[in-house]
Amino acid sequence: MSDAIQTYLPANGMRVVIEPIAGVRSAAVTWLVPGGGAYDPADRLGRAAMWSELLLRGAGDLDSRAQADAFDRLGAHRSADAGGLYMRLGMTCLGTRLVEALPRLADMARRPRMEASAIEPARELALAAIEALRDEPMERAVLAARARHLPEPLGRSSLGTPEGLAALTRDELVSGWRGVALPNGAAGLGGSILAIAGAADPDALRRAIDDTLGDWAGERPEPVVARTAPGGYAHEPDKTNQVQIVVMHEAPPEGHADSLLEKVAMSVLSGTMSGRLFTEVREKRGLCYSVHARYAGDRDFGMVMADVGTTPEKAQQSLDVLMGELTRLNTPAGAVTPDEFRRAIVGMKSRVVFAGESTAARASGMASDVHRLGRARTLDEIVEAVDAVTLDRVNDYLARRRLGRVTIQSLGPVELRPPAP
Repeated sequence: MSDAIQTYLPANGMRVVIEPIAGVRSAAVTWLVPGGGAYDPADRLGRAAMWSELLLRGAGDLDSRAQADAFDRLGAHRSADAGGLYMRLGMTCLGTRLVEALPRLADMARRPRMEASAIEPARELALAAIEALRDEPMERAVLAARARHLPEPLGRSSLGTPEGLAALTRDELVSGWRGVALPNGAAGLGGSILAIAGAADPDALRRAIDDTLGDWAGERPEPVVARTAPGGYAHEPDKTNQVQIVVMHEAPPEGHADSLLEKVAMSVLSGTMSGRLFTEVREKRGLCYSVHARYAGDRDFGMVMADVGTTPEKAQQSLDVLMGELTRLNTPAGAVTPDEFRRAIVGMKSRVVFAGESTAARASGMASDVHRLGRARTLDEIVEAVDAVTLDRVNDYLARRRLGRVTIQSLGPVELRPPAP
Protein backbone atom coordinates (compact mmCIF):
# COMPACT_ATOMS: atom_id res chain seq x y z
CA MET A 1 0.00 0.00 0.00
CA SER A 2 1.25 3.47 -0.91
CA ASP A 3 1.36 6.41 1.43
CA ALA A 4 0.73 9.86 0.00
CA ILE A 5 3.28 11.23 -2.43
CA GLN A 6 5.44 13.90 -0.85
CA THR A 7 6.82 16.75 -2.93
CA TYR A 8 10.01 18.58 -2.01
CA LEU A 9 11.36 21.65 -3.79
CA PRO A 10 15.00 22.34 -2.87
CA ALA A 11 16.30 25.89 -3.20
CA ASN A 12 18.29 25.01 -6.35
CA GLY A 13 15.11 24.58 -8.42
CA MET A 14 15.05 20.82 -8.89
CA ARG A 15 11.83 18.92 -8.17
CA VAL A 16 11.70 15.90 -5.85
CA VAL A 17 8.79 13.48 -5.32
CA ILE A 18 8.87 10.61 -2.81
CA GLU A 19 6.30 7.83 -2.46
CA PRO A 20 6.80 5.52 0.54
CA ILE A 21 5.28 2.10 -0.17
CA ALA A 22 4.50 -0.11 2.82
CA GLY A 23 5.29 -3.81 2.64
CA VAL A 24 8.24 -3.59 0.24
CA ARG A 25 11.94 -3.79 1.00
CA SER A 26 13.32 -2.26 -2.18
CA ALA A 27 13.53 1.35 -3.26
CA ALA A 28 13.90 2.77 -6.74
CA VAL A 29 15.12 6.10 -8.03
CA THR A 30 14.47 7.74 -11.39
CA TRP A 31 16.40 10.94 -11.91
CA LEU A 32 15.69 13.00 -15.01
CA VAL A 33 18.67 15.25 -15.67
CA PRO A 34 18.65 17.70 -18.61
CA GLY A 35 20.99 16.27 -21.23
CA GLY A 36 19.04 14.16 -23.72
CA GLY A 37 19.54 14.09 -27.47
CA ALA A 38 17.54 17.28 -27.98
CA TYR A 39 20.47 19.20 -26.46
CA ASP A 40 23.00 17.78 -28.95
CA PRO A 41 24.52 20.38 -31.30
CA ALA A 42 23.35 19.76 -34.87
CA ASP A 43 26.85 18.71 -35.94
CA ARG A 44 27.45 16.55 -32.86
CA LEU A 45 24.43 14.25 -32.86
CA GLY A 46 25.14 11.33 -30.56
CA ARG A 47 26.64 13.32 -27.72
CA ALA A 48 23.89 12.16 -25.33
CA ALA A 49 24.45 8.55 -26.39
CA MET A 50 28.11 8.80 -25.42
CA TRP A 51 27.23 10.53 -22.17
CA SER A 52 24.92 7.65 -21.20
CA GLU A 53 27.89 5.30 -21.37
CA LEU A 54 30.46 7.63 -19.85
CA LEU A 55 28.36 8.31 -16.74
CA LEU A 56 28.74 4.62 -15.91
CA ARG A 57 32.54 4.72 -16.31
CA GLY A 58 33.65 6.57 -13.22
CA ALA A 59 32.47 9.53 -11.18
CA GLY A 60 33.79 11.64 -8.33
CA ASP A 61 36.80 10.02 -6.72
CA LEU A 62 36.07 6.60 -8.25
CA ASP A 63 37.30 5.30 -11.57
CA SER A 64 35.17 2.95 -13.66
CA ARG A 65 36.04 -0.25 -11.77
CA ALA A 66 35.85 1.39 -8.34
CA GLN A 67 32.48 2.92 -9.20
CA ALA A 68 31.05 -0.45 -10.22
CA ASP A 69 32.45 -2.05 -7.06
CA ALA A 70 30.95 0.68 -4.87
CA PHE A 71 27.46 0.12 -6.27
CA ASP A 72 27.90 -3.65 -5.96
CA ARG A 73 28.84 -3.34 -2.29
CA LEU A 74 25.64 -1.38 -1.74
CA GLY A 75 23.61 -3.98 -3.60
CA ALA A 76 22.53 -1.22 -5.96
CA HIS A 77 21.89 -1.47 -9.68
CA ARG A 78 22.34 1.74 -11.65
CA SER A 79 21.60 2.77 -15.22
CA ALA A 80 21.85 5.73 -17.58
CA ASP A 81 19.71 6.09 -20.70
CA ALA A 82 19.58 9.00 -23.12
CA GLY A 83 16.11 10.23 -24.03
CA GLY A 84 14.87 13.33 -25.80
CA LEU A 85 15.08 16.14 -23.25
CA TYR A 86 16.53 14.13 -20.39
CA MET A 87 19.25 11.76 -19.40
CA ARG A 88 17.40 9.18 -17.32
CA LEU A 89 19.46 7.94 -14.38
CA GLY A 90 18.08 4.97 -12.49
CA MET A 91 18.95 3.07 -9.34
CA THR A 92 17.37 0.23 -7.35
CA CYS A 93 18.53 -1.06 -3.98
CA LEU A 94 17.25 -2.09 -0.58
CA GLY A 95 15.54 0.76 1.19
CA THR A 96 18.00 0.43 4.06
CA ARG A 97 20.87 1.34 1.69
CA LEU A 98 19.14 4.15 -0.18
CA VAL A 99 20.53 7.11 1.78
CA GLU A 100 24.02 5.61 1.58
CA ALA A 101 23.73 4.99 -2.18
CA LEU A 102 22.31 8.40 -3.11
CA PRO A 103 25.68 10.23 -3.09
CA ARG A 104 27.07 7.70 -5.58
CA LEU A 105 24.19 8.36 -7.94
CA ALA A 106 24.64 12.10 -7.44
CA ASP A 107 28.28 11.83 -8.47
CA MET A 108 27.20 10.32 -11.79
CA ALA A 109 25.27 13.49 -12.59
CA ARG A 110 27.50 16.08 -10.95
CA ARG A 111 31.03 14.72 -11.24
CA PRO A 112 31.38 12.23 -14.09
CA ARG A 113 35.05 11.64 -14.82
CA MET A 114 34.78 11.08 -18.58
CA GLU A 115 38.39 9.93 -18.57
CA ALA A 116 40.32 10.00 -21.83
CA SER A 117 40.66 6.22 -21.78
CA ALA A 118 36.86 5.83 -21.72
CA ILE A 119 36.06 8.05 -24.71
CA GLU A 120 36.86 5.64 -27.54
CA PRO A 121 35.12 2.62 -25.95
CA ALA A 122 32.02 4.79 -25.42
CA ARG A 123 32.18 6.00 -29.02
CA GLU A 124 32.53 2.44 -30.32
CA LEU A 125 29.51 1.29 -28.33
CA ALA A 126 27.44 4.19 -29.64
CA LEU A 127 28.46 3.41 -33.22
CA ALA A 128 27.66 -0.26 -32.66
CA ALA A 129 24.15 0.68 -31.51
CA ILE A 130 23.58 2.53 -34.78
CA GLU A 131 24.98 -0.39 -36.77
CA ALA A 132 22.64 -2.78 -34.93
CA LEU A 133 19.67 -0.95 -36.45
CA ARG A 134 20.40 -2.83 -39.68
CA ASP A 135 18.83 -5.86 -38.02
CA GLU A 136 15.85 -3.91 -36.61
CA PRO A 137 13.83 -2.70 -39.60
CA MET A 138 10.75 -1.72 -37.61
CA GLU A 139 12.81 0.40 -35.23
CA ARG A 140 14.44 2.10 -38.22
CA ALA A 141 11.01 2.87 -39.65
CA VAL A 142 9.80 4.26 -36.31
CA LEU A 143 12.86 6.50 -35.95
CA ALA A 144 12.44 7.79 -39.50
CA ALA A 145 8.76 8.54 -38.90
CA ARG A 146 9.46 10.35 -35.61
CA ALA A 147 12.13 12.48 -37.29
CA ARG A 148 9.53 13.78 -39.77
CA HIS A 149 6.49 13.88 -37.48
CA LEU A 150 7.93 15.77 -34.51
CA PRO A 151 9.60 19.17 -34.86
CA GLU A 152 13.33 19.55 -34.39
CA PRO A 153 14.92 18.66 -32.04
CA LEU A 154 12.16 16.53 -30.46
CA GLY A 155 12.08 14.05 -33.32
CA ARG A 156 15.75 13.15 -33.12
CA SER A 157 17.00 9.68 -32.38
CA SER A 158 19.10 9.73 -29.22
CA LEU A 159 21.46 7.31 -30.99
CA GLY A 160 22.87 10.16 -33.04
CA THR A 161 24.73 9.78 -36.33
CA PRO A 162 28.10 8.23 -37.24
CA GLU A 163 29.34 11.65 -38.38
CA GLY A 164 28.31 13.36 -35.16
CA LEU A 165 29.86 10.65 -33.00
CA ALA A 166 33.11 10.73 -34.95
CA ALA A 167 33.45 14.49 -34.48
CA LEU A 168 33.05 14.58 -30.69
CA THR A 169 36.11 15.30 -28.56
CA ARG A 170 36.61 14.71 -24.85
CA ASP A 171 36.71 18.44 -24.15
CA GLU A 172 33.35 18.89 -25.89
CA LEU A 173 31.83 16.03 -23.93
CA VAL A 174 33.06 17.34 -20.58
CA SER A 175 32.16 20.99 -21.12
CA GLY A 176 28.85 20.10 -22.76
CA TRP A 177 27.69 18.03 -19.80
CA ARG A 178 28.62 20.76 -17.36
CA GLY A 179 26.61 23.22 -19.43
CA VAL A 180 23.32 21.30 -19.59
CA ALA A 181 23.17 18.91 -16.59
CA LEU A 182 21.84 21.52 -14.19
CA PRO A 183 19.12 21.45 -11.53
CA ASN A 184 16.96 24.35 -12.66
CA GLY A 185 15.10 24.97 -15.89
CA ALA A 186 13.83 28.31 -17.12
CA ALA A 187 10.32 29.76 -17.09
CA GLY A 188 9.17 26.84 -14.97
CA LEU A 189 10.06 24.28 -17.65
CA GLY A 190 12.70 21.57 -17.68
CA GLY A 191 15.16 21.21 -14.86
CA SER A 192 16.07 18.14 -12.86
CA ILE A 193 13.36 15.78 -11.55
CA LEU A 194 14.13 13.21 -8.84
CA ALA A 195 11.52 10.53 -8.08
CA ILE A 196 11.88 7.89 -5.35
CA ALA A 197 9.45 5.05 -4.60
CA GLY A 198 9.44 2.10 -2.21
CA ALA A 199 10.95 1.55 1.22
CA ALA A 200 11.82 5.20 1.70
CA ASP A 201 11.96 7.55 4.68
CA PRO A 202 11.02 10.99 3.29
CA ASP A 203 12.58 12.95 6.16
CA ALA A 204 15.89 11.10 5.91
CA LEU A 205 15.87 11.49 2.14
CA ARG A 206 15.26 15.22 2.29
CA ARG A 207 18.25 15.59 4.59
CA ALA A 208 20.37 13.42 2.30
CA ILE A 209 19.31 15.41 -0.76
CA ASP A 210 20.19 18.69 0.96
CA ASP A 211 23.58 17.31 2.04
CA THR A 212 24.36 15.82 -1.38
CA LEU A 213 22.81 18.32 -3.78
CA GLY A 214 22.39 21.47 -1.71
CA ASP A 215 25.32 23.22 -3.39
CA TRP A 216 24.35 22.09 -6.91
CA ALA A 217 23.23 25.16 -8.81
CA GLY A 218 22.64 26.45 -12.30
CA GLU A 219 19.93 27.04 -14.86
CA ARG A 220 19.61 26.07 -18.51
CA PRO A 221 16.58 26.72 -20.75
CA GLU A 222 15.21 23.90 -22.84
CA PRO A 223 16.22 23.71 -26.52
CA VAL A 224 14.27 25.87 -28.95
CA VAL A 225 11.70 23.74 -30.77
CA ALA A 226 10.91 24.30 -34.45
CA ARG A 227 7.36 25.37 -35.25
CA THR A 228 6.71 22.76 -37.95
CA ALA A 229 7.75 19.29 -39.08
CA PRO A 230 7.69 17.79 -42.59
CA GLY A 231 5.23 14.92 -42.03
CA GLY A 232 3.75 13.31 -45.14
CA TYR A 233 4.85 10.06 -46.76
CA ALA A 234 8.41 8.77 -47.20
CA HIS A 235 9.88 5.44 -48.21
CA GLU A 236 13.24 3.87 -47.36
CA PRO A 237 14.31 1.12 -49.78
CA ASP A 238 15.46 -2.08 -48.09
CA LYS A 239 16.31 -5.36 -49.81
CA THR A 240 14.28 -7.69 -47.64
CA ASN A 241 11.18 -9.82 -48.03
CA GLN A 242 9.29 -7.71 -45.49
CA VAL A 243 7.73 -4.26 -45.43
CA GLN A 244 7.47 -2.17 -42.27
CA ILE A 245 4.80 0.54 -42.17
CA VAL A 246 4.51 3.23 -39.49
CA VAL A 247 1.69 5.76 -39.28
CA MET A 248 1.68 8.69 -36.85
CA HIS A 249 -1.03 11.26 -36.36
CA GLU A 250 -1.79 14.04 -33.91
CA ALA A 251 -3.43 13.48 -30.52
CA PRO A 252 -3.97 15.52 -27.34
CA PRO A 253 -0.94 16.15 -25.11
CA GLU A 254 -0.78 14.19 -21.86
CA GLY A 255 -2.12 17.02 -19.73
CA HIS A 256 -5.23 17.57 -21.87
CA ALA A 257 -8.55 16.22 -20.57
CA ASP A 258 -9.03 14.29 -23.83
CA SER A 259 -5.79 12.31 -23.50
CA LEU A 260 -7.46 9.66 -21.32
CA LEU A 261 -10.24 9.26 -23.88
CA GLU A 262 -7.60 8.81 -26.59
CA LYS A 263 -6.00 6.07 -24.50
CA VAL A 264 -9.33 4.26 -24.28
CA ALA A 265 -9.70 4.51 -28.05
CA MET A 266 -6.24 3.03 -28.55
CA SER A 267 -7.09 0.18 -26.18
CA VAL A 268 -10.11 -0.54 -28.37
CA LEU A 269 -7.93 -0.55 -31.46
CA SER A 270 -4.99 -2.49 -30.11
CA GLY A 271 -5.29 -3.34 -26.43
CA THR A 272 -5.79 -7.09 -26.80
CA MET A 273 -6.02 -9.84 -29.41
CA SER A 274 -9.69 -8.90 -29.72
CA GLY A 275 -8.71 -5.35 -30.68
CA ARG A 276 -9.95 -4.00 -33.98
CA LEU A 277 -6.58 -3.86 -35.71
CA PHE A 278 -5.69 -7.46 -34.87
CA THR A 279 -9.15 -8.57 -35.99
CA GLU A 280 -9.46 -6.54 -39.19
CA VAL A 281 -5.89 -6.49 -40.47
CA ARG A 282 -4.58 -9.87 -39.35
CA GLU A 283 -7.42 -12.25 -38.52
CA LYS A 284 -10.01 -11.42 -41.17
CA ARG A 285 -7.69 -10.58 -44.03
CA GLY A 286 -4.40 -12.26 -43.12
CA LEU A 287 -2.47 -9.19 -44.23
CA CYS A 288 0.31 -9.04 -41.66
CA TYR A 289 2.28 -10.82 -38.97
CA SER A 290 2.08 -7.90 -36.51
CA VAL A 291 -0.04 -4.79 -36.06
CA HIS A 292 -0.22 -2.36 -33.15
CA ALA A 293 -1.34 1.13 -32.20
CA ARG A 294 -0.65 3.18 -29.11
CA TYR A 295 -0.95 6.66 -27.72
CA ALA A 296 2.23 8.56 -26.87
CA GLY A 297 1.69 11.75 -24.92
CA ASP A 298 4.15 14.33 -23.67
CA ARG A 299 3.95 17.74 -22.02
CA ASP A 300 3.60 19.76 -25.21
CA PHE A 301 2.37 17.24 -27.78
CA GLY A 302 0.59 13.94 -28.23
CA MET A 303 0.47 11.44 -31.04
CA VAL A 304 -0.84 8.05 -32.05
CA MET A 305 1.66 5.62 -33.52
CA ALA A 306 0.47 2.57 -35.46
CA ASP A 307 2.69 0.01 -37.15
CA VAL A 308 2.28 -2.99 -39.43
CA GLY A 309 4.80 -5.66 -40.40
CA THR A 310 3.85 -7.42 -43.61
CA THR A 311 5.03 -8.76 -46.98
CA PRO A 312 5.59 -6.75 -50.18
CA GLU A 313 2.54 -8.32 -51.84
CA LYS A 314 0.22 -7.29 -49.00
CA ALA A 315 1.81 -4.01 -47.99
CA GLN A 316 -0.48 -1.64 -49.90
CA GLN A 317 -3.65 -3.32 -48.67
CA SER A 318 -2.25 -3.39 -45.13
CA LEU A 319 -1.72 0.37 -45.22
CA ASP A 320 -5.17 0.96 -46.70
CA VAL A 321 -6.94 -1.15 -44.07
CA LEU A 322 -4.88 0.37 -41.24
CA MET A 323 -5.75 3.91 -42.33
CA GLY A 324 -9.35 2.85 -42.77
CA GLU A 325 -9.57 1.65 -39.17
CA LEU A 326 -7.84 4.75 -37.82
CA THR A 327 -10.35 7.02 -39.57
CA ARG A 328 -13.40 4.78 -38.98
CA LEU A 329 -13.05 5.44 -35.25
CA ASN A 330 -14.25 8.99 -35.93
CA THR A 331 -17.46 7.93 -37.70
CA PRO A 332 -20.82 6.72 -36.38
CA ALA A 333 -20.09 3.30 -37.87
CA GLY A 334 -16.88 3.11 -35.84
CA ALA A 335 -18.33 4.10 -32.48
CA VAL A 336 -16.99 2.10 -29.54
CA THR A 337 -19.38 -0.65 -28.44
CA PRO A 338 -20.21 -1.45 -24.79
CA ASP A 339 -18.21 -4.71 -24.95
CA GLU A 340 -15.18 -2.95 -26.43
CA PHE A 341 -15.41 -0.26 -23.78
CA ARG A 342 -15.54 -2.75 -20.90
CA ARG A 343 -12.51 -4.65 -22.21
CA ALA A 344 -10.56 -1.43 -22.69
CA ILE A 345 -11.27 -0.16 -19.17
CA VAL A 346 -10.41 -3.51 -17.55
CA GLY A 347 -7.15 -3.66 -19.50
CA MET A 348 -6.15 -0.12 -18.60
CA LYS A 349 -6.82 -0.66 -14.90
CA SER A 350 -4.90 -3.94 -14.94
CA ARG A 351 -1.86 -2.21 -16.40
CA VAL A 352 -2.02 0.41 -13.63
CA VAL A 353 -2.15 -2.30 -10.96
CA PHE A 354 0.78 -4.19 -12.48
CA ALA A 355 2.83 -0.97 -12.60
CA GLY A 356 2.23 -0.55 -8.89
CA GLU A 357 3.89 -3.87 -8.15
CA SER A 358 7.29 -2.52 -9.23
CA THR A 359 9.05 0.24 -7.32
CA ALA A 360 11.10 1.01 -10.42
CA ALA A 361 7.93 1.45 -12.49
CA ARG A 362 6.46 3.74 -9.85
CA ALA A 363 9.56 5.93 -9.69
CA SER A 364 9.65 6.15 -13.47
CA GLY A 365 5.94 6.93 -13.68
CA MET A 366 6.15 9.68 -11.06
CA ALA A 367 9.12 11.32 -12.78
CA SER A 368 7.27 11.26 -16.10
CA ASP A 369 4.18 12.72 -14.44
CA VAL A 370 6.15 15.64 -13.00
CA HIS A 371 7.59 16.41 -16.43
CA ARG A 372 4.35 16.01 -18.38
CA LEU A 373 1.77 17.19 -15.84
CA GLY A 374 3.75 19.24 -13.32
CA ARG A 375 2.92 16.86 -10.46
CA ALA A 376 2.98 13.16 -9.60
CA ARG A 377 -0.21 11.09 -9.35
CA THR A 378 -0.94 8.20 -7.00
CA LEU A 379 -2.12 4.91 -8.47
CA ASP A 380 -5.49 5.45 -6.80
CA GLU A 381 -5.86 8.78 -8.59
CA ILE A 382 -5.05 7.17 -11.93
CA VAL A 383 -7.55 4.34 -11.37
CA GLU A 384 -10.25 6.79 -10.25
CA ALA A 385 -9.77 8.79 -13.45
CA VAL A 386 -10.16 5.63 -15.55
CA ASP A 387 -13.27 4.63 -13.57
CA ALA A 388 -14.80 8.05 -14.26
CA VAL A 389 -14.68 7.55 -18.04
CA THR A 390 -18.00 6.64 -19.64
CA LEU A 391 -18.83 5.17 -23.01
CA ASP A 392 -20.73 8.31 -23.98
CA ARG A 393 -17.70 10.48 -23.19
CA VAL A 394 -15.49 8.32 -25.38
CA ASN A 395 -17.86 8.34 -28.34
CA ASP A 396 -18.55 12.07 -27.99
CA TYR A 397 -14.81 12.65 -28.14
CA LEU A 398 -14.38 10.40 -31.17
CA ALA A 399 -17.19 12.21 -32.99
CA ARG A 400 -15.19 15.46 -32.85
CA ARG A 401 -11.75 13.89 -33.15
CA ARG A 402 -9.63 14.33 -36.27
CA LEU A 403 -6.34 12.71 -37.19
CA GLY A 404 -4.73 16.05 -37.95
CA ARG A 405 -1.31 15.95 -39.58
CA VAL A 406 -0.41 12.41 -40.67
CA THR A 407 3.08 10.98 -41.17
CA ILE A 408 3.59 7.66 -42.98
CA GLN A 409 6.88 5.80 -43.27
CA SER A 410 7.45 2.58 -45.19
CA LEU A 411 10.62 0.52 -45.28
CA GLY A 412 11.16 -2.40 -47.62
CA PRO A 413 11.48 -3.36 -51.30
CA VAL A 414 8.25 -1.67 -52.50
CA GLU A 415 7.09 1.92 -52.31
CA LEU A 416 3.47 2.46 -51.35
CA ARG A 417 0.70 4.81 -52.38
CA PRO A 418 -0.36 6.94 -49.40
CA PRO A 419 -4.07 7.66 -48.98
CA ALA A 420 -5.38 10.95 -50.27
CA PRO A 421 -5.40 13.69 -47.60
